[in-house]
Amino acid sequence: MTEPASRPLAVVTGASSGIGEEFARQLAARGYDLVLVARRVDRLTVLAERLRAEHKVECTPVEADLARPDDRDRLCDKLQPERARLEMLVNNAGFGTHGFFHETDLQRELELIDVNCAAPVHLTKRLLPWMLERRRGYVINVASLSAFTPGPVMAMYFASKAFLLSFSEALWEECRDTGVVVTALCPGPVRTEFQRTAGLSSKSRSSGTTPVAVERVVADGLAGVFSGKRVVIPGYQARMAALLSRLMPKGRALKTVRAIQEERRRQSRA
Repeated sequence: MTEPASRPLAVVTGASSGIGEEFARQLAARGYDLVLVARRVDRLTVLAERLRAEHKVECTPVEADLARPDDRDRLCDKLQPERARLEMLVNNAGFGTHGFFHETDLQRELELIDVNCAAPVHLTKRLLPWMLERRRGYVINVASLSAFTPGPVMAMYFASKAFLLSFSEALWEECRDTGVVVTALCPGPVRTEFQRTAGLSSKSRSSGTTPVAVERVVADGLAGVFSGKRVVIPGYQARMAALLSRLMPKGRALKTVRAIQEERRRQSRA
């Protein structure tokens, strides 16, 4: 068993379920010690205990509301003593809202901006310099296939992921040749708790492509960042959809996305 001080450390936000939980599992299997971050510390504690037993790594659950700057700073301050071995940051925490913008709740939309945009910026701003000092590190920002087009009826969610994609690609270039890689992971539909949190029925249709298993999404994301990729889109259909979104006239793309989202809305209300 490797001594803790010599093992790399990874921070995973939104680790209590879905993609974040799977990142924790796969990183633990690779021998990373983990700091698991979410609001639901009870779930984090159960996951941490399981990963410790299965993979003999250290797992520290940290309760934090990433919509709050104070909680984000507290997390970074907690990580300060481990800066010499902090090797990976997975900015996965995020959620969506669904509905016409003039009808959705303002405070919920502002919270979405805080979690989906401000939190990755804040954490990356604090932790990236440590990686650059060591000339080694990886940042994965979990964006979405939604990042490639505006999203009527989910306007703020699509916009937040477009921000995250642009931010990640810019940092990838800034960090080129430094030993640090910043990758945007842009999955299409994945069966997680996202739909319920966004107010959608689990029976409503996906956003147009076949859902990809969460295990595949995370495996592709890790393979991509370790090989220096700027953007990773898991699944052939999702990659084709991203390409089409760039080639399709904007007006047609907007109408297509609106039709899909309005159908999802009707299914959720049925």
